[in-house]
Amino acid sequence: MERFTGRHALVTGGGSGIGQATVLRLLDEGATVAAADIARTGLDDTAARAELDGNLERLTTIVVDIGAEESVRAVVPAAIADLGGLDVLVNAAGILRSAHTESMSLDLWDQVLRVNLTGTFLVTREALPALLASGRGVVVNFSSTSASFAHPYMAAYAASKGGVQSFTHAIALEYAGRGLRAVAVAPGSISSGMTDASGASGENRGPGIPEDADMALFAKLMPALKPGDSPFGFAGPEAVAGVVAMLASDDGAFVTGTEIRIDGGTHM
Repeated sequence: MERFTGRHALVTGGGSGIGQATVLRLLDEGATVAAADIARTGLDDTAARAELDGNLERLTTIVVDIGAEESVRAVVPAAIADLGGLDVLVNAAGILRSAHTESMSLDLWDQVLRVNLTGTFLVTREALPALLASGRGVVVNFSSTSASFAHPYMAAYAASKGGVQSFTHAIALEYAGRGLRAVAVAPGSISSGMTDASGASGENRGPGIPEDADMALFAKLMPALKPGDSPFGFAGPEAVAGVVAMLASDDGAFVTGTEIRIDGGTHM
């Protein structure tokens, strides 16, 4: 299946987890992809995996700090120019930090919103001219089940993802008349660097939870489906990458201004 032959995609957070899985999926389906991440080591790993799949010639990698306006303005337009245009933007980059809300510092709150919400805005803003010029541009933003359902110790993360969800609705309506679609995915119960306490390199490093956390509060966060042997029954990042690919392709041509929950029935 090559739904993206001749199409150009930019994927942030492409150095690990769901972002990396999305890069590899779009490459497998024929896209030319620019993978962006704050961590060069993660991007090198993505490139190595693409080479094993025989897709390295259609991949470029770029280092960017999505939470810094000067970095986004310097890097994103140049990457789009190198691609020769842009049809798909996937804003997968993000961070998760956990804390008791009553002791959460303003610095932590600001950091999470700066990367997850402001970063999504900054990259989208820089990409919009090329996406609109495409005539069939698609933005896939990453929200989370935490935007709609209670996740303890994650107030900043939940607020940022709720903002991403609302932002997605707004731009979907604003640009629908110009051929742009905007959709949010809301993963939950997915095993990745962000949810794994052992973490991963770069921006998606896992935060753990407070040492004195009440684990009983997490009883409602276990999926109904139990794929494979993954911890807690969580699915792998490929489960989300497949949905992103559908939404960004012509198979999702009548889907915009909404969010798709991908959580194995955790929040039925």
